[in-house]
Amino acid sequence: MKENCILPEDETLRALLREARPAPSLPPRFEENVWRRIERAEAADASWLDVVARWLMRPRLALAAVAVVAILGLGLGWQDGYQLARHDAQIRYLAAVAPSSLR
Repeated sequence: MKENCILPEDETLRALLREARPAPSLPPRFEENVWRRIERAEAADASWLDVVARWLMRPRLALAAVAVVAILGLGLGWQDGYQLARHDAQIRYLAAVAPSSLR
């Protein structure tokens, strides 16, 4: 079996090889361009639900969305209550006019 012993010549050889390997320089604004491409790729992969969620995560828009949902909920609740009250009124009227024939 071989033993892994590092000889002093090996260290100098490794250092020379590291120095000989050219390191290409990066183009200007390379990192900024990489992040921009990542953001574009994420935006292209995003579903409409992700887009709406990102849009609503802004504080002003989130507050407006909460207000719209609250007003919409109140309106729908009022409409449902109105229809229920109207239906109950119709049933009471029919019971008063023809108590036994329609049951």
